[in-house]
Amino acid sequence: MDALLKFQYFEVQIYNFECLIVEISINRIIFAALKKTIFMSTSDFFESGFLKRNRGHFASIVRVAMSDGVINDDEQAFLDRLATKLDIDAAEYKAILKDYTSHAINPPTSYDARLERLYDLARMVRADDIEGPNQVSLVEKLCVGLGFNHENVKYIADKALSLVYYGADEDEFIEKMKKMNQ
Repeated sequence: MDALLKFQYFEVQIYNFECLIVEISINRIIFAALKKTIFMSTSDFFESGFLKRNRGHFASIVRVAMSDGVINDDEQAFLDRLATKLDIDAAEYKAILKDYTSHAINPPTSYDARLERLYDLARMVRADDIEGPNQVSLVEKLCVGLGFNHENVKYIADKALSLVYYGADEDEFIEKMKKMNQ
Protein backbone atom coordinates (compact mmCIF):
# COMPACT_ATOMS: atom_id res chain seq x y z
CA MET A 1 0.00 0.00 0.00
CA ASP A 2 2.76 2.34 0.81
CA ALA A 3 4.32 1.81 -2.60
CA LEU A 4 0.97 2.50 -4.29
CA LEU A 5 0.57 5.81 -2.43
CA LYS A 6 4.11 6.82 -3.32
CA PHE A 7 3.44 5.96 -6.96
CA GLN A 8 0.20 7.99 -7.00
CA TYR A 9 1.96 10.90 -5.26
CA PHE A 10 4.72 10.69 -7.87
CA GLU A 11 2.12 10.63 -10.69
CA VAL A 12 0.42 13.76 -9.26
CA GLN A 13 3.79 15.52 -9.04
CA ILE A 14 4.57 14.64 -12.67
CA TYR A 15 1.12 15.87 -13.71
CA ASN A 16 1.65 19.13 -11.77
CA PHE A 17 5.07 19.51 -13.38
CA GLU A 18 3.63 18.94 -16.86
CA CYS A 19 0.91 21.52 -16.18
CA LEU A 20 3.55 23.97 -15.00
CA ILE A 21 5.57 23.45 -18.19
CA VAL A 22 2.46 24.00 -20.32
CA GLU A 23 1.58 27.11 -18.32
CA ILE A 24 5.12 28.49 -18.71
CA SER A 25 4.99 27.84 -22.45
CA ILE A 26 1.64 29.57 -22.76
CA ASN A 27 2.91 32.51 -20.71
CA ARG A 28 5.97 32.82 -22.95
CA ILE A 29 3.78 32.88 -26.04
CA ILE A 30 1.47 35.46 -24.50
CA PHE A 31 4.41 37.58 -23.31
CA ALA A 32 6.04 37.49 -26.74
CA ALA A 33 2.78 38.50 -28.40
CA LEU A 34 2.18 41.31 -25.89
CA LYS A 35 5.75 42.54 -26.17
CA LYS A 36 5.48 42.65 -29.96
CA THR A 37 2.09 44.39 -29.81
CA ILE A 38 3.15 46.97 -27.25
CA PHE A 39 6.42 47.97 -28.87
CA MET A 40 5.29 47.81 -32.48
CA SER A 41 1.91 49.39 -32.03
CA THR A 42 3.35 52.38 -30.16
CA SER A 43 5.73 53.20 -32.97
CA ASP A 44 3.15 52.33 -35.62
CA PHE A 45 0.58 54.50 -33.86
CA PHE A 46 2.97 57.46 -33.69
CA GLU A 47 4.09 56.99 -37.28
CA SER A 48 0.59 56.65 -38.67
CA GLY A 49 -0.71 59.66 -36.73
CA PHE A 50 2.23 61.76 -37.82
CA LEU A 51 1.86 60.75 -41.46
CA LYS A 52 -1.91 61.25 -41.36
CA ARG A 53 -1.46 64.84 -40.14
CA ASN A 54 1.16 65.49 -42.81
CA ARG A 55 -1.09 64.06 -45.53
CA GLY A 56 -4.00 66.19 -44.33
CA HIS A 57 -1.84 69.31 -44.27
CA PHE A 58 -0.45 68.58 -47.71
CA ALA A 59 -3.93 67.84 -49.09
CA SER A 60 -5.23 71.16 -47.77
CA ILE A 61 -2.40 72.96 -49.55
CA VAL A 62 -3.13 71.02 -52.74
CA ARG A 63 -6.78 72.07 -52.33
CA VAL A 64 -5.69 75.71 -52.33
CA ALA A 65 -3.40 75.14 -55.32
CA MET A 66 -6.28 73.51 -57.22
CA SER A 67 -8.71 76.35 -56.43
CA ASP A 68 -8.23 77.69 -59.96
CA GLY A 69 -8.33 74.19 -61.50
CA VAL A 70 -4.62 73.96 -62.37
CA ILE A 71 -1.27 73.79 -60.59
CA ASN A 72 1.19 76.29 -62.08
CA ASP A 73 5.01 75.90 -62.09
CA ASP A 74 5.55 77.92 -58.88
CA GLU A 75 2.93 75.87 -57.07
CA GLN A 76 4.38 72.63 -58.40
CA ALA A 77 7.85 73.57 -57.14
CA PHE A 78 6.41 74.55 -53.77
CA LEU A 79 4.40 71.31 -53.52
CA ASP A 80 7.48 69.28 -54.41
CA ARG A 81 9.52 70.94 -51.65
CA LEU A 82 6.68 70.63 -49.17
CA ALA A 83 6.13 66.94 -49.95
CA THR A 84 9.80 66.30 -49.19
CA LYS A 85 9.58 68.31 -45.96
CA LEU A 86 6.48 66.38 -44.86
CA ASP A 87 7.93 62.94 -45.75
CA ILE A 88 5.33 62.27 -48.43
CA ASP A 89 6.63 59.76 -50.97
CA ALA A 90 5.92 59.82 -54.72
CA ALA A 91 3.02 57.34 -54.55
CA GLU A 92 1.29 59.27 -51.74
CA TYR A 93 1.96 62.52 -53.59
CA LYS A 94 0.18 61.24 -56.71
CA ALA A 95 -2.69 59.78 -54.67
CA ILE A 96 -3.23 63.07 -52.83
CA LEU A 97 -3.12 65.06 -56.07
CA LYS A 98 -5.69 62.71 -57.54
CA ASP A 99 -8.07 62.81 -54.55
CA TYR A 100 -7.13 65.82 -52.39
CA THR A 101 -10.71 66.50 -51.28
CA SER A 102 -10.97 63.21 -49.38
CA HIS A 103 -8.43 64.34 -46.77
CA ALA A 104 -9.74 66.30 -43.81
CA ILE A 105 -8.05 69.48 -42.64
CA ASN A 106 -6.68 68.50 -39.22
CA PRO A 107 -6.11 71.70 -37.28
CA PRO A 108 -2.91 71.72 -35.22
CA THR A 109 -3.27 72.12 -31.49
CA SER A 110 -0.36 74.51 -30.85
CA TYR A 111 -0.41 78.13 -31.90
CA ASP A 112 3.06 77.90 -33.49
CA ALA A 113 1.99 74.89 -35.59
CA ARG A 114 -1.10 76.82 -36.74
CA LEU A 115 1.08 79.73 -37.78
CA GLU A 116 3.46 77.42 -39.67
CA ARG A 117 0.55 75.96 -41.61
CA LEU A 118 -0.95 79.38 -42.21
CA TYR A 119 2.38 80.53 -43.61
CA ASP A 120 2.45 77.59 -46.06
CA LEU A 121 -1.15 78.17 -47.10
CA ALA A 122 -0.81 81.95 -47.46
CA ARG A 123 2.24 81.43 -49.69
CA MET A 124 0.28 79.00 -51.82
CA VAL A 125 -2.64 81.41 -52.20
CA ARG A 126 -0.17 84.16 -53.12
CA ALA A 127 1.55 81.91 -55.69
CA ASP A 128 -1.85 81.05 -57.16
CA ASP A 129 -2.38 84.71 -58.13
CA ILE A 130 -5.85 84.74 -56.62
CA GLU A 131 -6.56 88.43 -56.43
CA GLY A 132 -8.84 90.60 -54.34
CA PRO A 133 -11.73 89.35 -52.27
CA ASN A 134 -11.37 85.74 -53.46
CA GLN A 135 -7.85 85.62 -52.04
CA VAL A 136 -8.88 87.02 -48.68
CA SER A 137 -12.00 84.87 -48.55
CA LEU A 138 -10.02 81.70 -49.23
CA VAL A 139 -7.42 82.48 -46.56
CA GLU A 140 -10.19 83.32 -44.08
CA LYS A 141 -11.76 79.90 -44.71
CA LEU A 142 -8.39 78.24 -44.23
CA CYS A 143 -7.87 80.19 -40.99
CA VAL A 144 -11.16 78.84 -39.65
CA GLY A 145 -10.13 75.34 -40.76
CA LEU A 146 -6.83 75.73 -38.93
CA GLY A 147 -8.65 76.56 -35.70
CA PHE A 148 -8.21 80.32 -35.45
CA ASN A 149 -10.96 82.27 -33.66
CA HIS A 150 -13.84 83.09 -36.04
CA GLU A 151 -13.97 86.67 -34.82
CA ASN A 152 -10.32 87.32 -35.76
CA VAL A 153 -9.96 85.49 -39.07
CA LYS A 154 -10.35 88.59 -41.26
CA TYR A 155 -7.57 90.38 -39.40
CA ILE A 156 -5.38 87.25 -39.34
CA ALA A 157 -5.90 86.61 -43.07
CA ASP A 158 -5.11 90.21 -44.00
CA LYS A 159 -1.94 90.21 -41.90
CA ALA A 160 -0.82 86.81 -43.24
CA LEU A 161 -1.31 87.85 -46.86
CA SER A 162 0.45 91.15 -46.25
CA LEU A 163 3.49 89.46 -44.68
CA VAL A 164 3.72 86.92 -47.50
CA TYR A 165 3.29 89.66 -50.11
CA TYR A 166 6.27 91.55 -48.65
CA GLY A 167 8.41 88.39 -48.66
CA ALA A 168 8.55 87.43 -44.99
CA ASP A 169 10.25 84.11 -44.33
CA GLU A 170 8.63 81.59 -42.00
CA ASP A 171 10.42 82.76 -38.83
CA GLU A 172 9.66 86.43 -39.50
CA PHE A 173 6.06 85.55 -40.38
CA ILE A 174 5.52 83.68 -37.09
CA GLU A 175 7.19 86.40 -35.04
CA LYS A 176 5.13 89.21 -36.59
CA MET A 177 1.88 87.23 -36.42
CA LYS A 178 2.49 86.68 -32.69
CA LYS A 179 3.13 90.40 -32.17
CA MET A 180 0.27 91.72 -34.31
CA ASN A 181 -1.87 92.50 -31.24
CA GLN A 182 0.84 94.47 -29.46
